[in-house]
Amino acid sequence: MKRFDLLKTIQLAIMAVLTVTALVTLLRDRELYAMAASHPGIRFLCILLWLALGVSFGFLFYDFQSYAGLKRENTELDNAVYQDALTGVANRYSVDTYIGAFLHKPLPEDMGCITMELTNLGEINKQKEHEGGDAAIRSFSEILAGAAEGVCFIGRNGGNKFVAIFRECSLRRLERFEQAVSEGVKAYNEENADVPIRYSAGTAFEEGDSIKTLTELVALSDRRAYENA
Repeated sequence: MKRFDLLKTIQLAIMAVLTVTALVTLLRDRELYAMAASHPGIRFLCILLWLALGVSFGFLFYDFQSYAGLKRENTELDNAVYQDALTGVANRYSVDTYIGAFLHKPLPEDMGCITMELTNLGEINKQKEHEGGDAAIRSFSEILAGAAEGVCFIGRNGGNKFVAIFRECSLRRLERFEQAVSEGVKAYNEENADVPIRYSAGTAFEEGDSIKTLTELVALSDRRAYENA
């Protein structure tokens, strides 16, 4: 895609330079201009050349339009494949892909993970039906995405579960993230006292030799989120 874009840009630039050069040369050279204006053969040749340039510009414009449409389609396809349709954050496939990049590799020492689970989703569904539950999931994901921006990878790892994976992690970064989530949920609940969000969280970081892979780290945080529910 990038190579095609570069080649078409170079082609357009060359066409523009040649066109301007030819036009300036024709206008500045009075003898050549008079010859083109008076000689039928030269005039016809100039018309053909300008037509060829015009057609070339037209095809280049069409190529750029087609390329822009193709990029939009690819973006939409990526979104469909990697983004959760309900929340807009990374979906389960993206989470698996992220974890898969560390498959069969030792767990980096600076990696941490937090699993968060909406614990009262069933109650919300009963009270506000399925649409209310979806709205709560979306709101919770927005809180998580805001807290995770520039800090960690965030993805929906199941119906009511989300996972945050930290590189270059520290206890301070984990605490700041958890505090941001807590404050976001508190603000949401103040505005939605009839259907508040309740969640549990499980953290896994610096677990020693007992946890050797990212998969094990995520699984541990998931178990702790379940135990804390």
